[in-house]
Amino acid sequence: MLSLLPAAAPESVGTPTLWFLTIAGVLALLVLDFLITRRPHEVSMREAVGWSTFYVALPVAFGVWVWSAHGGERGVEYYAGYLVEKSLSVDNLFVFLLLLTAFAVPKEYQQRVLLIGVAGALVLRGIFIALGAQLISAFSWAFLLFGVILLLTAVKVLRDALSHSDHEVDISTLRSVRLVRRFWPVTKEYRGTRLSVRENGRRVLTPMALVVVAILGTDVVFAIDSVPAVYGITEDPYLVFATNAFALLGLRALYFVLQGALGSLAHLGHGLAAILAFIGVKLVLHWAHDVWTWVPEIPTLLSLGVIIAILATVTTTSLLSRRRDERRKPDERRVDTADR
Repeated sequence: MLSLLPAAAPESVGTPTLWFLTIAGVLALLVLDFLITRRPHEVSMREAVGWSTFYVALPVAFGVWVWSAHGGERGVEYYAGYLVEKSLSVDNLFVFLLLLTAFAVPKEYQQRVLLIGVAGALVLRGIFIALGAQLISAFSWAFLLFGVILLLTAVKVLRDALSHSDHEVDISTLRSVRLVRRFWPVTKEYRGTRLSVRENGRRVLTPMALVVVAILGTDVVFAIDSVPAVYGITEDPYLVFATNAFALLGLRALYFVLQGALGSLAHLGHGLAAILAFIGVKLVLHWAHDVWTWVPEIPTLLSLGVIIAILATVTTTSLLSRRRDERRKPDERRVDTADR
């Protein structure tokens, strides 16, 4: 007989005090970022690298505390979950790049759009994490459900990676944008970072509002993928929230660091598909092990090694592919010149 109740989960790292301090810290960092972006300006590489370094050092240091205070197993879970979320966030940045380009967002306003997207993503992740925790605590088949979601997502990501069509966004086809335009008029020009203005006695939206709506719409899709992925690494809701929060907080600065390099990561989609498929299989095996104890489980330490190996492989192959393409271009120009 199949049990609907899950096996007892290990005690959570997150005490009520730690939850309060973490949420307060995340809110404080968001407020700081909003203060930094209150005056629109084009972000320099020096500024972006500085903030990116801070937002990488912070979660690494936090992981050291988790490891020392709660043991190596929880430390490995945290770092593996963070790596998964960070790699998925880089893929999110590529979508953000396409949206900001499609909406022709001026460079001085881009970081404000990204920050609103990060704030919205944090709220959505929090909701999905809470729902996921309730599912896991009530039904053992929640792991099977999460595993199937990740396997289906992996197939979609791989299809997108294998397609050779140009990655462009037609904003007129976005459902969220069409819905907004149906009910509210939109100005033709940006009005700073304002989402709406008053014209001829009525309130109208600016293109900035449409960008924000599109970004928040993609946040929903990303949450559906990322939350089950990190639950495949750890069942602790606190660690799930912490890894999501740390991965998201640095996105604003990381965008400007990787803006020129995103197109160079040609094989990132292949790697993400492999990671999602691997974690999906891990979740299915975890569910099966609760039902049939002879079914093996994948240890978290092995998961961390596989994730690092996949990311290292696709980064290396992407850089090699870029170098090969750069070498071909001069040869193609010589052939074209000779033909003329």
